[in-house]
Amino acid sequence: MAARKGAEPVAAREAEPADRVLVISRLFDAPRALVYQAFADPKQALQWAGPRDYPAVHIEGDLRPGGPWRTCLKGIEDGRLLWQGGVYLEVVPNEKLVFTFAWDQEDGSAGPETLVTITFADRNGKTLMTFRQAVFNTVANRDGHRGGWNSAFDRLAELLASHR
Repeated sequence: MAARKGAEPVAAREAEPADRVLVISRLFDAPRALVYQAFADPKQALQWAGPRDYPAVHIEGDLRPGGPWRTCLKGIEDGRLLWQGGVYLEVVPNEKLVFTFAWDQEDGSAGPETLVTITFADRNGKTLMTFRQAVFNTVANRDGHRGGWNSAFDRLAELLASHR
């Protein structure tokens, strides 16, 4: 039997420890295509990606299933560079992005890998974005990412507002 496109096996979700899964929902006051494009276009993503204290300074990616992506964040106070990357697994324009995510370790190896799923839905001219990242190796790591992603999504809301 063929799996429904984008469906995640039920057994895989049931095995995830709920305390190491991050889910963030945001209602952006912008059309879905505009919000999706802010994720898909590296030039736009550079304007909002990363927390306020670690904005993105480099973004590249091959936005197709199997395509790699890389982003570098730079600390405002210390200039520290933090690289991350992964591979796109599913790309449905204006609807869904699924990709792996791992931070580079100091020795150049990839850190623990998580899976990011972002969906975009119309809500009366606005866009409901649902962001899900799992499974983190620790609750503290999940909580750290919650702060970082929320800061980035605040910046995204500001960028989208500037387009009005």
